[in-house]
Amino acid sequence: MKASKWFISVAVLLALVVLTDNGFGQSKRVGTAAASELLIPIGARDMALGGSSIANSKGLEAMYWNPAGLGRMHSSAEGMFSSMSYIADIGVDYGAVAGSFESFGVVGLSITSMDFGDIPLTTEADPENESGRFFSPAFVTVNFGYARGLTDAIAAGFNLKLISEQIERVSAMGFAVDIGIQYSGLVGVKGLELGVVVKNIGPQMQYQGSGLYHTSLPTEGLRPSQRFLSEAGSFELPSVIEIGLSYEGTVENNLHYGVNSVFSNNSLYYDEYKLGAEIGYIMEEIELFGRFGMGLVPEIEDGNSHIFGESFGAGIHWNAPGMDITVDYAFRSAEFFDGNNVFSVKFGF
Repeated sequence: MKASKWFISVAVLLALVVLTDNGFGQSKRVGTAAASELLIPIGARDMALGGSSIANSKGLEAMYWNPAGLGRMHSSAEGMFSSMSYIADIGVDYGAVAGSFESFGVVGLSITSMDFGDIPLTTEADPENESGRFFSPAFVTVNFGYARGLTDAIAAGFNLKLISEQIERVSAMGFAVDIGIQYSGLVGVKGLELGVVVKNIGPQMQYQGSGLYHTSLPTEGLRPSQRFLSEAGSFELPSVIEIGLSYEGTVENNLHYGVNSVFSNNSLYYDEYKLGAEIGYIMEEIELFGRFGMGLVPEIEDGNSHIFGESFGAGIHWNAPGMDITVDYAFRSAEFFDGNNVFSVKFGF
């Protein structure tokens, strides 16, 4: 128990340090993050809740929201696939597997890729793309996660993420770390849960490659043309600290509910408050869910709006013979773009 209290103290202290450091000049750096794809939500269940469920997210979905929840996976092994239609016709695909190794803990592996489609290749010499050439950026994130329950009430976990971005003839590589904890039965109240997570901690990223070389022509003299390198700038990862509370209760034996709240501080965005609610109805081997979530960003000035609005969704969990099958759907409204649609399928063995 002493080790568990020590781990919580260290995690909370780290969260406070990051939170304090991010608070100064935060609004002046909005939109300057590298690897912004790390902020794209994964999984329909938690997205339908507006990202407010870091205190009670469990299983493979939790690898994105709070890696500590991976240690609370109910099955011995899980597999999951999720597909999202993001803004501007961008697709986001997510696949993950995880296994529980008794007292050692739970190990998970996930891959997230983005599909931008074919983009016309324009250059100074061919601004109208008369050549008919196209390119497609390749953004991939590979995540290794580990988590375990320290006690019956406390779970802790971390992620190690490898980030790869390639756009035509330039590319960037980076890595990041997430650390999270979950505490159930907070202050002795059954159903009251606390979650703390620090995400996307890592070095700056910088693009490199032959696409940054250019040919210059001398304006005087008889010198031949020369090639020079345009050095790309380096940018910070969008580090995030989130602190959340959740409460789950039961109205009747077959009807239960949950309410969630999160305070989110992003080093390169405004502070955000997230709220969500879930209701579930059990019918023998089948459980049905309805969900709603929203985010509030008070610092955004009048006349500007947070690009994403309310979210809602539904899910079904079937305790089939030999396995659990969960299918979830979520929709999130968006300003200026079509809303996001997400489908997730998860298998537990």
